[in-house]
Amino acid sequence: MAQVEFELACAAVKQLTGPVTDEEKLVVYSYYKQATIGDINIPCPAVTDFKAKAKWEAWNCRKGMSKLDAMRVYVSKVEELKRRQC
Repeated sequence: MAQVEFELACAAVKQLTGPVTDEEKLVVYSYYKQATIGDINIPCPAVTDFKAKAKWEAWNCRKGMSKLDAMRVYVSKVEELKRRQC
């Protein structure tokens, strides 16, 4: 897996035009954060901040996954979303 493929997928995700569900956005977000930062490094937000809490939980589920594996899955997920656009 080349860094270039990951960067191309990062650019491609911004170009998606069709509907992407909130769940799909959370999945892509969580793999992106794991690939770029690694294990979650921020405290859990308040339960009343629903959006931040959902993002935190999605990323926290990836804890322990290597950055390389997260990059691979991220690229795969973005490609899947791109194919649905056609």
